[in-house]
Amino acid sequence: MTEYEGFRVELDEARRVATLTLDVPGKMNRVAVTARAQIARAFEELGNDDRVRCIVVRGAGDEAFTAGGDIAGFMQVDPEWISHLHDNVAAPERCPKPVIAQLHGYCLGVGLELALACDFRIAADDTQIGLPEISLGMIPGSGGSQRIVQMVGLGRAKDMVMRGRRLKADEAHRWGLLTEVHPRAELDAAVAALADDMAARPTVALRTLKRVLNQAPNTSLSIGMELEGLAYGLLRSTEDFAEGVAAFTEKRKPEWRDR
Repeated sequence: MTEYEGFRVELDEARRVATLTLDVPGKMNRVAVTARAQIARAFEELGNDDRVRCIVVRGAGDEAFTAGGDIAGFMQVDPEWISHLHDNVAAPERCPKPVIAQLHGYCLGVGLELALACDFRIAADDTQIGLPEISLGMIPGSGGSQRIVQMVGLGRAKDMVMRGRRLKADEAHRWGLLTEVHPRAELDAAVAALADDMAARPTVALRTLKRVLNQAPNTSLSIGMELEGLAYGLLRSTEDFAEGVAAFTEKRKPEWRDR
């Protein structure tokens, strides 16, 4: 297992699910500035690992997914360098495989930005999310302000980010920022069920669908329809689609070949 700064990566080969765990005891899993490039590299490696079909991102301990970044560390790095941090934190979005953020306790600052870059956010009912950077005389710097606007609209984004306001799980779910909310005792099982479901899906179609969906907010409807159509035509030639049609016709479970 590769050594990383403040997090670890483990693989359940039987389930084909990888778990990236933020783990900084006593500091609520704070994310060091220098760890962000390592997180991006870990996602790139997992994206290229054929043993992995789904990735879960979680926080160790009972207090937090992560309470945010290492604030003092920002004063020790070059301003131009940190202007590119959003690229590292967007790694889950670029990853060709489904990524699930498993949230509990505090999910603040870069923690929320990392979770927003994931495909699913499954949260415990004790979760609190927020972007508190304005209280430091700063703004979110890893995609938070822009993703919030895209997901909930400008008015709600201003209410949340300009006030540095924390949202409890039920409100965040109503806004659409959380995919599901579960009692804390049921969180692990809910995430495991979703991870297993994603791992059982045909990977070629799933990674193509993720690319198409991720482009939708950035383009017009007509261009998006063209992109969807091209992807649809491409998948027509895959072995998995032929297997899916055969399995449907023969009333059996498909056996995906990932090609």
